[in-house]
Amino acid sequence: MQKMAQTFPSPPPAFLPILLSAVVLLFPATISASAAAGSGCFTSIISFGDSIADTGNLCDLSPPQHLPHMCFPPYGNTFFHRPTGRSCDGRLIIDFIAEHLGLPLVPASFDGRRGDIATGVNFAVAGATALGVEFLKNWGVPVITTNVSLRVQLDLFRELMPSLCNSGDSSGKSALLISCNIYFRKENGALGNLKLYTFEQAGCNGAFDNYLFLMGEIGGNDYNYPLMLPMSFEKIQQLVPIVVNSIGLALRDVIELGAVHIMVPGNFPVGCIPVMLAYYSSSNPRDYDPSTGCLTWLNQFAELHNDLLQTELSRLRKLYPHVNIIYADYYNAMMRIYRSPQQFGFTGGVLKACCGGGGPYNVNTTANCGNPVVKPCDDPSTYVNWDGIHFTEATYRLVAKYILEEGSIVDPRLGASSCATMDSKAQVL
Repeated sequence: MQKMAQTFPSPPPAFLPILLSAVVLLFPATISASAAAGSGCFTSIISFGDSIADTGNLCDLSPPQHLPHMCFPPYGNTFFHRPTGRSCDGRLIIDFIAEHLGLPLVPASFDGRRGDIATGVNFAVAGATALGVEFLKNWGVPVITTNVSLRVQLDLFRELMPSLCNSGDSSGKSALLISCNIYFRKENGALGNLKLYTFEQAGCNGAFDNYLFLMGEIGGNDYNYPLMLPMSFEKIQQLVPIVVNSIGLALRDVIELGAVHIMVPGNFPVGCIPVMLAYYSSSNPRDYDPSTGCLTWLNQFAELHNDLLQTELSRLRKLYPHVNIIYADYYNAMMRIYRSPQQFGFTGGVLKACCGGGGPYNVNTTANCGNPVVKPCDDPSTYVNWDGIHFTEATYRLVAKYILEEGSIVDPRLGASSCATMDSKAQVL
């Protein structure tokens, strides 16, 4: 792994695109002896995170007159043939994990349409941060898409626990009040809030021993928001240990609540993301990795986060030796693609977005994907990136395949699942 450089360029002047989520991902899966007991498979997925794992929560939480762009076509066209609230043309990593485990796709959990929560609950919300909104505002980050931070998601999970664990009988029903003062941005930039949500949930089907917890990807937005502001890079770097500590505290919480199988993804190589390449465009060739065209200093920043996160996970493994804490190395999974895109069929675009408003990287913050005037590429499967920030279904499938099948990408090694195959027929939401 490359070492951090001693100095970094300062960010360019103010520029505030719509940034609804982290450029990092969320992910999981392993079959341990205890998880496999009885069923031979995990029975449920509990997910926390941002847009990398959001299967529709931000769209469901937003009022109809202020829907974010992932709520409109061409989002979802590749697999679902309609928008589902996923920041992608199709399925996300969490979807491929669910398929691999033989589980239904994990739906958004704020929409009141939940069926059997015993097979999965997704608290991830696009734009979410690991740190609280007030902390980031005090740090100098005034515009944040949602206040459903990691701590809020954990609080919602605590509220849901009686429904998950009251009897272990999936036929049981219990009413759950999801109480969220969710923030949303109006078109004029003003801040609004949303009503409470109440819906019926099914009871728990089995213990948490058979649950897979996905902690993230989370934390990327804590950096993305300030990276798009006129804030010194030195100050942004100071956030890294604070973000990692917040993730560590969240992990301790879910462990104390009973989680025994947790996957924690690292950050993506953010220096390869089109929106960052467009924003930090440089005339100095030394700012770029000659083998990929990515911004070297931004990728080193992502590696700093990943190094500190792995150190924190090692510490937690010693504190909780009975818990299976898995690090998912999204960074190196993606770097394989960026270094050999042709090998994986990405012949259309590697550093350009499939769906965007033009420019060298097909990124235009005044014309986002989802705007009727913005047309997607003809074949998203030949592009790595979907909308300038998020990846295509084809990319997510590859990352999922690496995480689930190749021990070199995760620590500890993930076993092959006997539950299903990667391309098993999914339940379409």
